[in-house]
Amino acid sequence: MSTATSPSSPSSPRPSLSLRERKKLLTRQRLVTTALELFTEHGFDGATLHDLCEAVEVSERTFFRNFTSKEDVALAPGRDLWTACLGELETRSPGDSTLLEFLQDGLLAALDRTGDEGWTRQLLLSQRLAERTPSMDAQARHFCDRTTRSAMAILYRRLELPAPDDLGARLALDMLVASFNQALGDWGTQAGTPGADDLARRLRAAFAVLPGLPGIAYGPRPA
Repeated sequence: MSTATSPSSPSSPRPSLSLRERKKLLTRQRLVTTALELFTEHGFDGATLHDLCEAVEVSERTFFRNFTSKEDVALAPGRDLWTACLGELETRSPGDSTLLEFLQDGLLAALDRTGDEGWTRQLLLSQRLAERTPSMDAQARHFCDRTTRSAMAILYRRLELPAPDDLGARLALDMLVASFNQALGDWGTQAGTPGADDLARRLRAAFAVLPGLPGIAYGPRPA
């Protein structure tokens, strides 16, 4: 996977945006980057919102135009990925793929589109912070629930699902999220700064296990 910044990456303002929109996006990016560096260096509770705004040289009012809380800004890299994934599900053709394959392809495409070097470092810092910050974990779960509902609405609108709350589609989404969380957790424990290509590799490895799960038999361990 290329680490070059793509036009649609959250780390690079799109040239089609107006000057005002590009400035707003750049401010948002500076808030995310600076917040993650501050929280990593001083601890999530050790750096205040005032510290962040002072470092970026913006007012707290500007901060709240972009984010609702410290947790919100610290979780932004993962949220950007899943927002891009929703966009993929909204626009890409399902073709002849299964529902699970369609979801997997959408997430991998979002990662490929989002995962430049700057974003990858942000995601890594965010993941490591979330592991030791309960309030971030709680907000991440809330975001996951909202995103799942949004994905279900897209799938029902675009695919021939029997019902808006189709159990099969919901379980497929749950498997997608579980695979991502497992891959992200393994990826985040590595030393240094692993790349987005390594995260994609781990994600594909998790996806590859899913089809065979129903047929795997686990007998009792010998005494």
